[in-house]
Amino acid sequence: MHVTVQRKDVKFLPDNSRVVARFFNNGEKRTSELIKRVISLDEAGVDRELDHTLREFAGRHRNISKIFLRHFENHRSLIEEMNLDVGSISQEEKLLIGSYATMEYSIESAAMFNPSIIEDFDQSFLAKGEKRVIISFRATGEGHLSSIVFRRGILDANNDFHPNKIRNHIDMATIVQKKSYDKGRFVQKMHEMEISHQYSSAIMSDLPDHFDYNDLKSSVNRVLANGISTDKRLALEEMTWLVDSYYDVKFSLDSDISERVIFPISPSESRGIEDARFVRFTEDDGSIKVYATYTAYDGHTILPKLLSTEDFNTFRIMPMHGKAAQNKNFALFPKKINGKYAVLARVDGVNNYLMYSDRNTLWNDPIKIQEPKYPWEFTQIGNCGAPLWTEEGWLVITHGVGQMRRYCIGASLFDLDDPTKEIGRLSQPLLSPLEEEREGYVPNVVYSCGSLINNGSLVLPYAVSDYSSSYATVAMDELLHALRK
Repeated sequence: MHVTVQRKDVKFLPDNSRVVARFFNNGEKRTSELIKRVISLDEAGVDRELDHTLREFAGRHRNISKIFLRHFENHRSLIEEMNLDVGSISQEEKLLIGSYATMEYSIESAAMFNPSIIEDFDQSFLAKGEKRVIISFRATGEGHLSSIVFRRGILDANNDFHPNKIRNHIDMATIVQKKSYDKGRFVQKMHEMEISHQYSSAIMSDLPDHFDYNDLKSSVNRVLANGISTDKRLALEEMTWLVDSYYDVKFSLDSDISERVIFPISPSESRGIEDARFVRFTEDDGSIKVYATYTAYDGHTILPKLLSTEDFNTFRIMPMHGKAAQNKNFALFPKKINGKYAVLARVDGVNNYLMYSDRNTLWNDPIKIQEPKYPWEFTQIGNCGAPLWTEEGWLVITHGVGQMRRYCIGASLFDLDDPTKEIGRLSQPLLSPLEEEREGYVPNVVYSCGSLINNGSLVLPYAVSDYSSSYATVAMDELLHALRK
């Protein structure tokens, strides 16, 4: 049965003028020589070069001097190893050294795609039928490095989107390392990562049941001081990689959401943060928290991670655990089902699975609920974001991959109390790439990471061939009728 889809004439395009001031490490040897050259300048030379740099870049970033000082501090240990007195380095020299440790990175220069939409926390001062929403995107820049960016706006009674003004300065968050780790859970995750006990025990044995970041680093340094084999060093690097995967990020309160970028921070994300699926989650006590599941990638290993926030200002980042915490495509249900968290995932890379858990970071025992059925999804089927509650059942927007690696978007309906039971499924794609949507970074792709229901319609943002984004609407009564039929 054909379902009517209304594509909106809205394009979210990448903008290569949106840049962040990123730390640049040129290597210890070259950096130490550079520092010597800077401090060899006389006072007038330092002032001249610093003044020129500030005039060139101050207007492109908020408080560029603060950024320079922060990046200078990243070289403090190197400066001490050079037997230089940090206290004797003037403020101007620190700023100039910091400027050499800084580079601009265009976060959207390649693409802005795979959008996810949720209702904003703030719904004040709106007309009837309006809803304030936040749309997240996977922004990709040089080297295909992906991060998360946001846009805020209002859907009117006709579900036309009215975006807020996009601000100029892009802010990277302040990083706060997680203060405490549960030893039992940490050991379990190491086991899942196949880090041999014989290599990890020397480090973990002296740690208390709850340890902090510095406790682990001290234990690591103690083992390093005694000499270490190649295999043991690899295990050590993997342990450090794991502990660096837990952190909080905080943005300046005076920054607009369009100025905030969640940039890859931990080693587990060194090659990008991919496909965040945001969901507005209702806790047992009725409170609301926003979660997002995303894929961390370091060039070799995929690590599913969970992000949470209550204000879009502070975000907590945690890796997922469990035997099924692997591969991509995790999407959290917006509330517990029968007292347990529930998530969809494509554990084996081909089929749709459902999992239950008492914790939203621990996932085991996947249950297969869908496999490729129709030719347009014969290669694989997965979700396109968090399931949506309707009176008729859980609406799951899916993606299917068919001939020529063409990605299309479909829809399925599952039982509210038992989402392993499929009520209905569209035999034809809900959304396929139009001729004008086929060209992009990855041709022949439409894809979404999250939709919502508003004013009786499905509001479905989608990526256009991994380059830009748009959105479409579908009347819910027509969609549900087609799914039930």
